Amino acid sequence: MRSFNHLYKFHGGLHLPDNKAQSTQRPLSAAPIPPRLVLPLQQHIGEAAEPVVAVGDKVLKGQMIAAPQGYISVPVHASTSGTVVDIGQHPVPHPSGLKAPCIVIEADGEDRWIELNPIGDRYRELDLNELRMAIRDAGIVGLGGAGFPSFIKMNPGPRRHVDLLVINGAECEPYISCDDLLMRTHADDMLQGVAILMHALQVKQCVIGIEDNKPEAIEAVRAAVQAHGNSNIEVVVIPSLYPSGGERQLIKILTGQEVPSQGLPADIGVVCHNPGTAVAIQAAIYRGEPLISRIVTLTGQGIAEPQNLLVRIGTPMHFLVEQSGGYTEKVDRLLMGGPMMGFALQTDELPLIKTTNCLLATSRSESPAPPAPLPCIRCGQCADACPADLLPQQLFWYARARDFDKAQDYNLFDCIECGCCAYVCPSHIPLVQYYRFAKTEVWAQERERDKADVARQRHEFRLERLEREQQERAAKLRKKKEAIQGDKKDSADDKKKAAIQAALDRAKAKKAANGVAPKNTENLTSAQQEQIKAADARRTAAKQPKDNN
Repeated sequence: MRSFNHLYKFHGGLHLPDNKAQSTQRPLSAAPIPPRLVLPLQQHIGEAAEPVVAVGDKVLKGQMIAAPQGYISVPVHASTSGTVVDIGQHPVPHPSGLKAPCIVIEADGEDRWIELNPIGDRYRELDLNELRMAIRDAGIVGLGGAGFPSFIKMNPGPRRHVDLLVINGAECEPYISCDDLLMRTHADDMLQGVAILMHALQVKQCVIGIEDNKPEAIEAVRAAVQAHGNSNIEVVVIPSLYPSGGERQLIKILTGQEVPSQGLPADIGVVCHNPGTAVAIQAAIYRGEPLISRIVTLTGQGIAEPQNLLVRIGTPMHFLVEQSGGYTEKVDRLLMGGPMMGFALQTDELPLIKTTNCLLATSRSESPAPPAPLPCIRCGQCADACPADLLPQQLFWYARARDFDKAQDYNLFDCIECGCCAYVCPSHIPLVQYYRFAKTEVWAQERERDKADVARQRHEFRLERLEREQQERAAKLRKKKEAIQGDKKDSADDKKKAAIQAALDRAKAKKAANGVAPKNTENLTSAQQEQIKAADARRTAAKQPKDNN
């Protein structure tokens, strides 16, 4: 068993104003059902789901409306009962601002569930793969922001031995408080989800890391742990330091271990999940409910009544803003996520998705427009602040020069895009945007390489097939030619034999005509035998003496 009496520090990090009190003054409440829900088919890392309904179909709350495609994929479920009115391209919350395939449901107001089939405590009797598939069928992904399918993280593989489950309750980004409110109000449900995760991973120890700026959540979770009486679950309070909620950074704080570059926490025996994910797993197993809602923080000086709401997936963002009193006159920008790792939205006519943890409407004072970037002065502050212990300056130079191979040599993909480097940069260089650009280009090049490899393989297979078919045709022609030549040879031999026999027959007949009796007359024709007999008779008559009288 691991001990957590001593905490460790990760490199860099920033002390930032948390600004969480704005949204935690009001109790958690459920948002009403909107008239329409827009459900994107891709709300997770991996392949988009495929629709299994058609326009005009009636659907029930919790019904699967899109099935997973491929291994890294999960289904999408209807967030309420109603009618499918459209399946097509709609704007989705993404930095690109582009449209993506969505299913639109017009709510009927009845909010009727499908028939639910909870597993309950019987999950302990299930095969582990069966349990993981139940989590997958519920459409559960990581609710901390990445959206990785949870069932995959529940299967670290036979080559990895996992001995620790970490529940990431740090929630370090300023303004965001959805996990804080969830732990305050659903601590028992979270611990039931933790028990399911521990069983699925076959681990005997769990640690719940919570930043020290959430005293109510810490108290609620500790009380729930004590009530459950599980001594293998421990609550550890960690210092508030951004980005302590990063998976690798939290693991370093708790265990002192570093996740290998390009590796996974499971490589060092750790698996990390979000509190919201644990609650969603509990709902799927004990109530049979798929993931159709989540808690979202609506905050910032641009929101009239900052709060946390339990929201249906697919709810339009403007509808949620209206439920929070609308915008104030100070509103300047709308972000999805926090001020450090979130991204600006071009419109609020977008649906809330599974990975939406916060809608931040900032004022100009909260999020001033960045000044024009200046040349890098090589001060090194970015390297001092980087929690991944990278060299941001070098990554910036290589990303800007489009030398992506060199950028990868400097561990580009270990960057968690936390924004610490850009925050401290005195030249106001948008460093994270360069890193995102470089990552996108590398992924695009890899996709092109994969396509080229597939095209090359298809070309090679085609050449092999053509050569094989040519050889097969040549073999068939050769066999046919040999057969024809064999038939001709047999015919020539027969003719030759017939000619020889005819010659023999003529010779025998000639000899018979000249008075030479053949030794063997069995093979002669009847006419030849008659000729021989006549010749014999003539010879006999010639030998007899003539009568002179």
